[in-house]
Amino acid sequence: MKTRIQGIRFRRAAAVAMTTGAVLAAGALTAAPAQAVTAPSIVAKGGYAMNNSTGSSLFTKAADGRLSTGSTTKIMTAKVVLAQSNLNLDHKVTIQKAYSDYVVRNNASQAHLIVGDKVTVRQLLYGLMLPSGCDAAYALADTYGSGTTRDARVKSFIGKMNSAAKSLGLTNTHFDSFDGIGNGSNYSTPRDLTKIASSAMKSTTFRTVVKTKSYTAKTVTKTGSTRTMAAWTNTNTLLSSYSGAIGVKTGSGPEAKYCLVFAATRGTRTVIGTVLASSSISQRSTDATKILNYGFAKLG
Repeated sequence: MKTRIQGIRFRRAAAVAMTTGAVLAAGALTAAPAQAVTAPSIVAKGGYAMNNSTGSSLFTKAADGRLSTGSTTKIMTAKVVLAQSNLNLDHKVTIQKAYSDYVVRNNASQAHLIVGDKVTVRQLLYGLMLPSGCDAAYALADTYGSGTTRDARVKSFIGKMNSAAKSLGLTNTHFDSFDGIGNGSNYSTPRDLTKIASSAMKSTTFRTVVKTKSYTAKTVTKTGSTRTMAAWTNTNTLLSSYSGAIGVKTGSGPEAKYCLVFAATRGTRTVIGTVLASSSISQRSTDATKILNYGFAKLG
């Protein structure tokens, strides 16, 4: 009888010990919340990042402030071209003297396209997005705008850019140029530009182009021979400096300062964002890197 009583007491004590241990363990779990991630400080006037899968915001700094966009405008240029019905990426466009005169007159970034050469639309997209060729942008706008004159076609193409912005529900974006060399009314916001880029990234061709570090085009000359162009190098240095970087586009100018629309992927997660009006080429990359690190930390 004594042995039985002792056994009962032992089992009760063990049960109490197990229950107490479980409570203490649960308390320990709830008493140590995850470390909060501190939002970074950036130099750029405006910045934004979001989870590309859900569209949820990850970082904001004056995210809806209207600013000049510089050559990040060319994201929309490419988006409009790629949205054309029955688009033939191998269609050849003859380079006009007007395109060359334009970049010289504006001292603009260029792909150094040669007058008279026949260049495919695919090649023009690389020339647009890697070296940020304003000559390539002009060629695309002239090709995919509607009208009987070059000016009319360019105006039509810019109209398509603004229509595309409206279709995305963007109310703080307006384009008055095909390349970012604006006429006083070319602006967007970090949030809007990020949404434009996210939409553009749905295109396989766009994704392929903007993650390419270097591209060499072979064009057809006036005489029908093949010309091998000097390699176009992507101005987005994040492609080499940030693990998982997949795009998107740089921009700069007297008013725009230094801009960068960026995206990176880790596993199944993609963070996409924008910095506008940073202080230098290196600083815009630093700002973007801080935001990307913060975004991925928040996603866990």
